[in-house]
Amino acid sequence: MLIKHTKKSQLKESQITGESVYKERRNIMKGVGLAALTLPFTKTATAGVFDIFTSSGDEAKAGGTFQRTPLSFTKNTNFQSLTSLTPESKVLEYNNFYEFGTGKGDPAEYGQQFKVDPWSLTIDGLVDNPITLNYEDLLKKFEIEERLYRMRCVEAWSMNIPWLGFTLASLLKQAGIKSNAKFVRFETVYDPEQMRGQKSRFVGGSINFPYVEGLTIAEAMNPLVLMSVGLYGKTLAPQNGAPIRLVVPWKYGFKSIKSVVKITVTDKAPVNTWQAIGPDEYGFFANVNPNVDHPRWSQETERFIGEGNVFQQSRKPTLMFNGYEEEVADLYKGINLSRYF
Repeated sequence: MLIKHTKKSQLKESQITGESVYKERRNIMKGVGLAALTLPFTKTATAGVFDIFTSSGDEAKAGGTFQRTPLSFTKNTNFQSLTSLTPESKVLEYNNFYEFGTGKGDPAEYGQQFKVDPWSLTIDGLVDNPITLNYEDLLKKFEIEERLYRMRCVEAWSMNIPWLGFTLASLLKQAGIKSNAKFVRFETVYDPEQMRGQKSRFVGGSINFPYVEGLTIAEAMNPLVLMSVGLYGKTLAPQNGAPIRLVVPWKYGFKSIKSVVKITVTDKAPVNTWQAIGPDEYGFFANVNPNVDHPRWSQETERFIGEGNVFQQSRKPTLMFNGYEEEVADLYKGINLSRYF
């Protein structure tokens, strides 16, 4: 199984994704109505093994009244994959975004009235030139490219997604990082009137919003890290983090913070939201590591969400750094990743 980036010359387009999937011609899993089961809290259990997708596979339903628009982009041929893509319908319908609710289908159901324009993204802190970007800037100020990246959730399921965006490094370079900067802090929009999970602690899983994440400067400047503004050729849907989100493919998915409004360069390590909630379960780095179990389940394998229904999803061995070890292992030389997970 190859999941790190590879040259386009080694692949055929049909190996990357079926045309029917990419052009949204299939209805996936119509009428599935099973309820999720609760797993025992043991290290041998696999998180989310019975998680079920919402049903239709029809983007009109998954997208609701929110309109996604096509984007102009170039394909980065250095980032392809031999793993088949997750169908767009499942990427739209199966999400963790507690701002809209804790159920996998809640973000798609309750996020469709979310307003992304006007929007303001600020880059501040230890920078020479603080930046404020509006909605149009996010889509037009930077050259947008498509990269196929795998996403591995801490719950032990994974997807393969064609993200559209630009590198975080290009944004930070424009701001000019000061020499004493060590970390980058990210913050999600706080808008309880639009986000029901922020309005109700019961609905939002008792999280103290706004959601916060962080990277080291070295991680943030790695060329793999994207600020994504779209997927599957179009702008992001609310449930996927519209209008702009972080994508860090070698880390568990919760590190890839959604609907970002503030990026602060700092000399202090941010306390990330899940780290604050459960420091024994969610560390600062959150690198994909099959050798370090979550306290309540194994991380050795993952359920890849692709074609078919929940009973046909394949289990695959999880690779160190989600298969991007060659590109990022040097970032962690001398760090005990079992202790600093």
